[in-house]
Amino acid sequence: MNWFMLFVAGLLEIGWAIGLKYTEGFTRLWPSVGTAASMMASVALLGIAIKSLRVGTAYAVWVGIGAVGTAILGMVLLDESVNTGRLVSLGLIVAGVIGLKLATPAGSGAGRGTICSPSADVNDRAAAGHANL
Repeated sequence: MNWFMLFVAGLLEIGWAIGLKYTEGFTRLWPSVGTAASMMASVALLGIAIKSLRVGTAYAVWVGIGAVGTAILGMVLLDESVNTGRLVSLGLIVAGVIGLKLATPAGSGAGRGTICSPSADVNDRAAAGHANL
């Protein structure tokens, strides 16, 4: 489920990145409102996904989805140049995102046990060697 949330967060990142173009420097109200809402939702979903995914992998996948999607929509909607070099480069980003997903062990969490959470009980902190926290 967290991979799905991360994917949706990446799609929302595409939305706010493209939305920035339509805000005209945040001078247009409704495109600015939509862009800001997409930004907040994207970061919120990324934050939720990172609860159980490794932060480095999740962030790289989020940025990769956003970068590739934004570049493709820039070509389609904003008449940005399309050439072999750009397409190959986007393909390499996609390959990297897929590689990170495949290389992340199933069920791998966010590295819990290395950082004590504020809600952990005192006995857990002491057992983890963090009695002063």
